[in-house]
Amino acid sequence: MTSVASFFFGLMVALSFLSLQLALASDPGHLQDFCVADATSSVLLNGVACKNPSTVTANDFYFRGLHVAGNTSNAQGSRVTPVFAAQLPGLNTLGISMVRIDYAAGGQNPPHTHPRATEILTVLEGSLEVGFVTSNPNNNHFTKTLYKGDVFVFPSNTVHYQRNTNWNAPAVAIAALSSQNPGAITIANAVFGSQPGISADILAKSFSLDVATVNYMQSKF
Repeated sequence: MTSVASFFFGLMVALSFLSLQLALASDPGHLQDFCVADATSSVLLNGVACKNPSTVTANDFYFRGLHVAGNTSNAQGSRVTPVFAAQLPGLNTLGISMVRIDYAAGGQNPPHTHPRATEILTVLEGSLEVGFVTSNPNNNHFTKTLYKGDVFVFPSNTVHYQRNTNWNAPAVAIAALSSQNPGAITIANAVFGSQPGISADILAKSFSLDVATVNYMQSKF
């Protein structure tokens, strides 16, 4: 191959690669300072439409309430108080959110995933047993007991949980998530409480249970 032919061949490869990168690329940063969510808009977007910047105020970037303990009087003994774009409009397009999690004595935040976010959690009061499980085929379980001031990260999409290890006192944690709307899929609810329900035969085979046990489990959701 001549030097000229080599040059044009290399140029074509580089242009092909550049075209592929452009096709797959997304905006690396914001195109404006902010895009405060407009809850009144009927426009359907992958996110929320922006308010007119001239109507934005400081309150659009403000949320009050994380000092208030959540009501943990439920079957799991926990309560998540979210601060997503729905609660704090100024978070829209910023790719971040947070939650307060309250745990009753012995309470838990049951196994769940966040389909759109990594989570980093800090214990404010008490102690928590936390863990996550990696994807197939290894399904490795990483678990740790955390105390006040400790931090733990749950990688995006992994099944994870927290449990208050103290049966005599509540616990509190704050978590940040890498999405304005991270989503949550609680495993038990999704599997046994879907609407319409998954066939009991399928679940029985999947979990090596009998159909009667599956029917009982589904009745609880």
